[in-house]
Order: sequence, then structure tokens, then C-alpha cells
Amino acid sequence: MDPDAQAQIQELKRRLEELTVQAERNESILKRTLVRELSLLRADSLQQLLRAMVSDLRESYALDAVSVVLLDPQHEVRHLLLSGNDRPDEFRQVVFVDSLIGLAPQLAGLHRPWLGPFIGADHQLMFAGATGLKSVALLPLPRKERVIGALCFGSSDAERFTRHHGSDFLQHLGALAAVCLENAVNRTRLLRAGITDFLTGWHNRRYLQQRLKEELARAQRRGGAVSCLMIDIDRFKSINDGHGHLAGDVALKEIAHRVETQIRSMDTAARFGGDEFAILLPDAAAEDAAKLAERIREVIAAVPFALTPQVERRVTVSVGVAAVQPGRHETDLKALADRLLADADAALYRAKALGRDRVQVGS
Repeated sequence: MDPDAQAQIQELKRRLEELTVQAERNESILKRTLVRELSLLRADSLQQLLRAMVSDLRESYALDAVSVVLLDPQHEVRHLLLSGNDRPDEFRQVVFVDSLIGLAPQLAGLHRPWLGPFIGADHQLMFAGATGLKSVALLPLPRKERVIGALCFGSSDAERFTRHHGSDFLQHLGALAAVCLENAVNRTRLLRAGITDFLTGWHNRRYLQQRLKEELARAQRRGGAVSCLMIDIDRFKSINDGHGHLAGDVALKEIAHRVETQIRSMDTAARFGGDEFAILLPDAAAEDAAKLAERIREVIAAVPFALTPQVERRVTVSVGVAAVQPGRHETDLKALADRLLADADAALYRAKALGRDRVQVGS
């Protein structure tokens, strides 16, 4: 065989081997990419999605740090996390901002992934607690012609992310993450609408009863107590009759606001119905619940309510307190929950019968 022809055949074989290896590598990358995308698509809650965006992607891409920057000027996403009994500060690698401007220069007008060296002065706020980072990739989260945040990758390898690397797949990942995020927020909104009172923003009675059974089960395991406050606005009908239902709505919202200043983040506040509110207090004995009830009564009575631009009125509440400590062998937690609510309600009506504007502890 002609030596030149033989050399060409050998070169073709070499190229074929290279292409085969490259094809196998691309197939492997595609499979891993699909797995990463499925982990985002399969998240069935906002909390699960945020954890997938941070923890799953960090592990999958073998990165040293991953964070999510979310534009949340109305604090809605933070409130949605709270409605799911998660504290926003538990998501330490999720950075909530009112504006993207000022967090990092590259986020202003970010429409394609930015890859380059880690600069502490520019990027440290996005990677809280991370050390030793050398390069970063900032992926925009685009929705409806605006950027709602960024997915941020950090590596200790200075060559991991440079401006010479292709970024099409990162662009695609950011777009997919943004869609998943929007869907998760919308889904959480719908879920919250079914368990939330539209006027006060508090949970409704259905949610309270669900949480009560959960807290009783937890107290049973730990040998702790659960307390409940029932709060009723004194002479609320006179507000509606004398100043209109809008004034009544103002009173309800202001009551909710003042109560929120006194309770713990672990407590559950609900509008029980009409002008009646309920507060569920995990890990609280009757004595502690009574002290809280007195603080709530005082803070509500302390300053008159501006019911209309022309009308200010002192508003008071009556509060009933009850507590229960589930026995280890208690089997009917639903009945126990109903009894706790009934005892708190009975204490409330004793408080009203004794003259209103007072706290009464159930026997």
C-alpha cells in the first residue's frame, strides 16, 4: 500500500477515535445536565427548589460554592418561605435583595452569563462565608424581559470559569432555573391563598387546626406543652355600626400588626373567624402563655386606633388562655386539639363576662 495512503488511513483512524471519545464525553455531559435539570423540575415546593438550586447543583458540578441572588423588593418570597414554616435566614446561600444594583457590578444589566476571576470587593456579598474562591460564573435568571436574580457558581480553580469558556449551557440552565422559580412562587401563592386570610395576611382556621395536630404530636414526643390564646375584639360590632366596615377592617389589620410585634417566629397566628384570633404557642406552659396574653392586651389598648382619617378610638381585646401537655400514650390528638381550642374559647368568654379588656386562664 502506498505510504501516503497508509498515513491518511492512520490519520482518519486517529480522528475517528478522537470524535468517538468526544461524542462519549458529550453524551455523558448531556446525561449529567439532564439529571441537574430534572432535580430543579421535580422540586415540588419553593423550599425544595431553593435547596436543589444550592446544594444539588454544588454537588453535581463539584463546586466550592453556589448561591442564589433573588430580587425580592416586596419581601414576598421571604413571606412565602415563612408561610411554609421556614425562616429565610435558614437559606444562608440565598441572598434576598431589594435591588440588584450595588450587590455586584456584573449584576447590573446581566443578560448573559458572566465568567471571570473572583474579586472579593465585588463578589463577597454573593458568597457569604465562602473562602478561597478564584473564579465565578454569574448566571442571570431571566423572566419576561427582566432579570429576577442570578445563580452564582464559585470555584477555587482559577481556570474553572474564564471569559474564554463557552456559556450557552449556563445560559440555558439559568433560564430553566428562572422558570422553575416562577412556577414555585406561583404554586406557593396558590397554596397560601387556601390557608390564608386575605385581610390580615394571617393563616386561617383550617391551617391552624392542621398545625395544632402537628405541634401536639411534637410536644408528645418531647414531653412538652402547647398553649393557645383566643383573642376577641371588645365591642367590635360598634366599630362596624358606628364607622363602617372599612373602619372595622382597619381595626382587624391593626390588631394583627400589634400582635405580630409580640409573638415568636415559631408561633402560629390565625384569624379564627370574624373578629376572633387564635395564637398557637409551641413549647409554652399556661403561665408563659398568660404573660404573653397580658402583653398583647396592653399593647393593643395602649395607643388609640386611627379607624378613619377623622376618627381615633381606643380598642381593647379579651383573651382566653389554655394549655395542654399530651400524655405519652395519648392516641386521639384531634380530640385533644379540639379540647384545647374549646378550653381557650371558654376562657375567652369568661373574660368577656367579667367585664372585657382582660386575660382569663382556663381551668
